[in-house]
Amino acid sequence: MTTELSGDALAKSDGADIVVCRSASASIKDIWKALVSPEGEKALLGEGGQLGDKGEDWHANDGTFGVIRSYHPLEEIRFTWYAAEEAPRTIVTLHLNAAPDGGTTVEIRHEQVPSYFDKAALAQRWETFLDHLFALAR
Repeated sequence: MTTELSGDALAKSDGADIVVCRSASASIKDIWKALVSPEGEKALLGEGGQLGDKGEDWHANDGTFGVIRSYHPLEEIRFTWYAAEEAPRTIVTLHLNAAPDGGTTVEIRHEQVPSYFDKAALAQRWETFLDHLFALAR
């Protein structure tokens, strides 16, 4: 299921991915700085989760965990995301793009999400993360 959200509007729903995309007036540098701050890491990964270099594990206090798969400053972070110990692996990619007005577009793509997961709750998780990220970047 692909669930694409732009702001709060549901745009597409058809398969196994969740895509949340939103633009901010803050620059890529400001968004990145907020993202890699302790508050940004907490908003992205959950309480206790910390970003690391490629290949490093992360664990959040809520039981979610994974491995950093790609870490390209000012561009992209990609990580595996397991909802719990016995849950299947999913992949989250956060990509930053410069907007023509000097702002930034942030896209979060959560891939390989099983059909029995609550996709609306996951989409809301990423929307809430973007709320926190953009507030930190101000």
